[in-house]
This record gives sequence, C-alpha cells and structure tokens, in this order.
Amino acid sequence: MNENEIARCVKRAMDAYFRDLDGERPCAIHDMVICSVEKPLIETVLDRVDGNQTQAAQLLGLNRNTLRKKMRTYGIK
Repeated sequence: MNENEIARCVKRAMDAYFRDLDGERPCAIHDMVICSVEKPLIETVLDRVDGNQTQAAQLLGLNRNTLRKKMRTYGIK
C-alpha cells in the first residue's frame, strides 16, 4: 500500500463519516482521525519488529519514551 492508497482510505472514511452525521455538526475531527489511525499503526509496527520498542520507535520516527507514552494511552501491551 502506498501513501496514495492510505490517503484514499482516509478520504473514503471521512466522506462516510460526514454522510453518517446526517446534518449534525462534527467536532474534534483531527483528534478522532489521529486516534483512529495511530493505534493500529503502532500495533502493526510493533508486530513487524516482534515487540522491540526501540526498533518500532525508529521506524515510526519517534523517541522511545514517546512511543511508550502512546502505548500506555492506547492500552497497547
């Protein structure tokens, strides 16, 4: 999957989200999308490196402490 495919997936999901709102006013969309994407991203990368947090942090471009904080936030073991 390349970046364009990921962007298309996000666009389709957002289009569906706005349709489902049925006229209601959305709020905190950015946080909602980031939380929806960040947890599976971290889980997938951790799985790819067999749980090695140092390697996962490097692949994600994060500090290891930042990764650990995000893991606690999302309840990732």
